[in-house]
Amino acid sequence: MGRLKQCWSSLLVLAVVVIGAGAVPITYLQSAVAKGAVCLDGSAPAYHFDKGFGSGVNNWIVHMEGGGWCTDVASCIERKGTMKGSSKFMNKDFGFSGILGGKQSTNPDFYNWNRIKVRYCDGSSFTGNVAAVNPANKLFFRGARVWRAVVDDLMAKGMKNAQNAILSGCSAGALAAILHCDTFRAILPRTARVKCVSDAGYFIHGKDISGGSYIQSYYSKVVALHGSAKSLPISCTSKMKPELCFFPQYVVPFMRTPLFVINAAFDSWQIKNVLAPTAVDKSKEWKNCKLDLKKCSAAQLKTVQGFRDQMMRALSPVHSTPSRGLFLDSCHAHCQGGSAASWSGVKGPQVANTRIAKAVGNWFYGRSAFQKIDCPSPT
Repeated sequence: MGRLKQCWSSLLVLAVVVIGAGAVPITYLQSAVAKGAVCLDGSAPAYHFDKGFGSGVNNWIVHMEGGGWCTDVASCIERKGTMKGSSKFMNKDFGFSGILGGKQSTNPDFYNWNRIKVRYCDGSSFTGNVAAVNPANKLFFRGARVWRAVVDDLMAKGMKNAQNAILSGCSAGALAAILHCDTFRAILPRTARVKCVSDAGYFIHGKDISGGSYIQSYYSKVVALHGSAKSLPISCTSKMKPELCFFPQYVVPFMRTPLFVINAAFDSWQIKNVLAPTAVDKSKEWKNCKLDLKKCSAAQLKTVQGFRDQMMRALSPVHSTPSRGLFLDSCHAHCQGGSAASWSGVKGPQVANTRIAKAVGNWFYGRSAFQKIDCPSPT
C-alpha cells in the first residue's frame, strides 16, 4: 500500500491550510445582498482576494470552495448554522496554498496571479435560484446569484482586463467550475486565454453496490430544492433531465472552453457516497472498507476496481478531446490541489512522472498537452 501512503502523506496538510502563513483576509460582498445574492441564511457572500503582482497583475484565478450539498429543508437549516451556509460563521482569514499558493517555488505558474477563493455557502454548487423565501424556514436558495455577483465584483476590480484566467474549484466547487465554465469564458475579454480546472469535481453517474444509482436521486433532490435547472448549461438541459446535468460526463461533451480534470480514480468521497452510500449499505458491510481500502475484502476490492472502470468510461469526453487535460491518479483521496505538498511537493502524487502543478501549468500555457492515467490498482 505504499502508493496510498504517499497519496495520503501529501494531503495531511489540507486540514491546516486555513491557519497557514500568509493568511488572506475575508471580503464580505455586502452590495450583493440587495440583489438577492446571499448565503442560505441571507447573509452576504464572501471571498478571499490576494492581489497579483509583477507579470501576473492581469492574470486571474477564481477558485470555488467545496463542501457538499443540502438536499432538503432539514439539511439546509442545519447547514445555515455553519460556515457552509452563512458568512457569519466563516473564518476571517484563509491561508492560500497549492493552486492558490503565493510562492514561486511551490506554484511557479500562478504564484503572482490575482488569486481568489470564493467561499461556499449555498449548498448547490452555486446553481440555486429560487426567488421566493418561505417565512417558515427563511432559507435562501441563491447560489447562482452569488456566483454572478462575485464575478461581477471581480470584473469591476480589474478582471475585465484579464489576459489569462482560470475558473477552478475543489469538490462541489470543482463541479461549479465545470457548470459555469463557458459562462465565465463569455464574460471575460475575447482576447484573454481562459480555461477551467476541476479538482475532484468529476462526480460520475455511477452504479452503487445495489445496482441502482443513489447519486442520481440525490442530485435530483438538490436540483429540485434549489431551482437549479435554469442555471445549468442549456446545452445539456435541452437534451436530458436537469438532474443529469449535475454529472460532468453529460456536460463536458458540449463545453467550448478548455477544461483540465484532476481526479483520483478511487476518489474517497465517491467510494463512500456514489459506490457504497450508507442508504443502500443496509448491512453496513462496507462501513470499514469505504473508509480504508486496506480493510476491504477481495470481493469488495473487485467492486472498487469496477468503480474505477465506471470512472474511466465517464471520463471519455475528457480524454477524447485534445484541448482538455486529465490527471487521473490511483490515490484514495479527494481534492489534491489545495496544498503545496500535493500540488507540487516531492512526495505528492505523480502520473507519468509528472506532478499536478507541472501538468496543469504546461497545459494552461500550451507548453505541452497532458492526458495521463495512473496504474489501475490502488495498491
